[in-house]
Amino acid sequence: MIRIGANPIGWSNDDMIEIGGDIPLERCLAEAQAAGFVGMELGNKFPRRAAELRPVLERFGHKLVSGWWSTELLVRDVDAELAAARDHASLLAEMGCGVFIAAETSNAIHSNRAVPLSARPVLAKDDWAQFGERYTALASALRAEYGLQLVYHHHMGTCVQTEAEIDRFMAVTGDGVQLLLDTGHATWGGADPARLARHYRDRIGHVHCKDVREDVMWRANREDWSFLDSVLEGVYTVPGDGMIDYVRVLKELPGYSGWVVVEAEQDPEKAEPAAYARLGHANLTRFLSEAGFS
Repeated sequence: MIRIGANPIGWSNDDMIEIGGDIPLERCLAEAQAAGFVGMELGNKFPRRAAELRPVLERFGHKLVSGWWSTELLVRDVDAELAAARDHASLLAEMGCGVFIAAETSNAIHSNRAVPLSARPVLAKDDWAQFGERYTALASALRAEYGLQLVYHHHMGTCVQTEAEIDRFMAVTGDGVQLLLDTGHATWGGADPARLARHYRDRIGHVHCKDVREDVMWRANREDWSFLDSVLEGVYTVPGDGMIDYVRVLKELPGYSGWVVVEAEQDPEKAEPAAYARLGHANLTRFLSEAGFS
């Protein structure tokens, strides 16, 4: 079964909380519901206790899809990571989520507006084996303790950004680690999201759908902008409003069952959230149908 969810980053930005900081959570949830979404990922305005979060989401007809966790497995061991993530994992489990979204951020630069993307971290060859072992062990522990499937979020400005790095990460981790396929980060990072979908379809456990405005992407690359400056200039948008052929990507995921999430961070002052939510949901619904999903 496919369900279409949203990430609140189209309303309020987690890396720059002043962007959309004035938009109430209730407005985000109501506008997402009106657009047709039935689930939401966590954002900085959400309660972090199940007893408080559940009634807020249910009021607007949403399930909790999941929420991002920033790992630091390059600098701490699995036991320390599990201890740090305990409250987050417990919340996801209590809310009936199936996946635990994780990305390595101990050396990432995507949240620093002063640092250009060219300065992002690159792992040394000898660092990959331990990194993969720790992620594999973390995934196993999350499954055993919380019933959650770890899905790795490749991301601009982190050590897993390019197609080659995604391939390396998947090679050094066990099958217990699944991939969060993010079409926008893949495309901007130089990967073909359809090829990633085809090659890793058996290990893709979650899908984020954001589109890329090609002219902004090339200017950001040419002028070496930071990730956040690129976002504010509109590098990302909702599916169907950019350069990605979504039907081609989705056709490479036959049998996928789970959430597909519109996660297109934009400046709400420039991109009215409700309008883009409606556009993203309508386009993604059509693309899924054209790709053969019910």
